[in-house]
Amino acid sequence: MFTGIVEETGVVERVQPTDRAIELTVRPRLCARGLKVGDSLAVNGCCLTVVKLSGRAGRKLAQFDLLRETWERTNLQFVRPGSLVNLERPLATNARLGGHFVTGHIDGVGRITKWERSGQDWVLDVAAPAEVRRYLVFKGSVAVDGISLTVAAVTKAGFRIWIIPHTWEVTALRERKTGDAVNLEADLIGKYVEQMLQKMDLRPK
Repeated sequence: MFTGIVEETGVVERVQPTDRAIELTVRPRLCARGLKVGDSLAVNGCCLTVVKLSGRAGRKLAQFDLLRETWERTNLQFVRPGSLVNLERPLATNARLGGHFVTGHIDGVGRITKWERSGQDWVLDVAAPAEVRRYLVFKGSVAVDGISLTVAAVTKAGFRIWIIPHTWEVTALRERKTGDAVNLEADLIGKYVEQMLQKMDLRPK
């Protein structure tokens, strides 16, 4: 479980397809502290398992094996050596929940349709697939590349969010441009509510 509060941006070192998986190697800094093989790490909001660690303190490299399903259903298929990716370690049981409950299971890939500065802030419009749009509500939560964000407006094709300077500076959003793909995860609570209503047959007629 994650919170959508990105701890840092890591740098992609290598993307190497193999017979069994796509090997993704990332260079973390803060998130490398205490990191072990078998640990989970959210990479652009996608929960991945560390399969190999190399390097020395201060320049550790973390390797992940991506299945074809993960590769094709996330924007990790578009990263290249040198790309920035958002990183977050799992939520500790004694930690504050600064964002919202994020599972690291991507619901779909959206496309940036507008990404521009407005005063000191930034406006980000995202076209979202139907499986994400159904859970969007005004002032609700959505994870974009693993970042916990508040929906400022729901549109026919997707949603709008406002990005403050701090978020722009500390996340990989500063590399994004119009047309880029972003990983989306809808609010977990909405999914549970929908399922409960379906089982109780309280769906709108």
